[in-house]
Amino acid sequence: MPVASEMPTPGGGRPHRVAVLALDGAYPFELGVPSRVLGAADGRYEVVLCSVDGGPVETNAGFSVVPQHGPQALASADTVIVTPVETGRLTRELPTAVASALAMIRPGTRIASICSGGFILAAAGLLDGRVATTHWESVELFRAWYPHIRLDEGVLFVDEDEVLTSAGAASGVDLCLHLIRTDHGSRLANRAARRCVVAPFREGGQAQYIERPLPDDPAASTSATRQWALERLGEKLTVTDMARHAHMSARTFVRHFQAETGMPPGQWLTRQRLARARNLLESTDLTAEQISLRIGFATAASLRQHLHAELGVSPMAYRRAFRTADSSPYGA
Repeated sequence: MPVASEMPTPGGGRPHRVAVLALDGAYPFELGVPSRVLGAADGRYEVVLCSVDGGPVETNAGFSVVPQHGPQALASADTVIVTPVETGRLTRELPTAVASALAMIRPGTRIASICSGGFILAAAGLLDGRVATTHWESVELFRAWYPHIRLDEGVLFVDEDEVLTSAGAASGVDLCLHLIRTDHGSRLANRAARRCVVAPFREGGQAQYIERPLPDDPAASTSATRQWALERLGEKLTVTDMARHAHMSARTFVRHFQAETGMPPGQWLTRQRLARARNLLESTDLTAEQISLRIGFATAASLRQHLHAELGVSPMAYRRAFRTADSSPYGA
């Protein structure tokens, strides 16, 4: 994947060209996400919308859009983003026109998908040997059609170097912010997020959005305790502590917590701590030891172990890759 120093910048060459492929049955929201989010990145990206034949594209919202570009835009793109279509429009094998359009993408081009756009990448063979994700409602169909592809339905997006996939709808925002962060660092990504009035980084994955039976009684929810825990990540929290705050037995608390978040409390705490650690590594000069104390890991070794298990890198390697020159977590 290109790194920040290799990316075209204003005044130093052309902007990074992103071709967004629209297909019949497209969702208008996702069609606009790349242009809106990447377009907030200080002119670093040129985003164009294209179709497989240069003609209008029928959306699922009762109107059509007319892209200004045909499939030739894919041949000149540095990044291609395939947007989703209604599940009923998907086919296990690619239509000839779509396959021909994708064949125009140059080798080495970064390719990403939003939501069910991952089905298009899978049908094209672009996800073979990779981990991918898609909307949680489409997981069963995806696995039935492409059992050879490793699917992680619990995350908002998956970055597999030159190929990225994201979950449903708004996860396209997370994906585009990740592209900015990867290409140019957190300062610019955070500034783009502020301009779009969205969170620079959403903690957790799409498991928290999967429809699950929830208690009718608000007092039986664990949401208040999750917020309480987020404000105390530096403390040595236990399930007993959290259950006591929720006024539940530990067993009842774990059951409600997992129903609401899709994961046990301990795993959830670790993910929140890692998300906080990543933010601190990107936006401060704190050492690994200092960060560990702030987020509730006993030692820097524990932070290294968890971060390596999650991302395959050490804290310092992560900082080198994503360090921003601004110490503010939201940038200027």
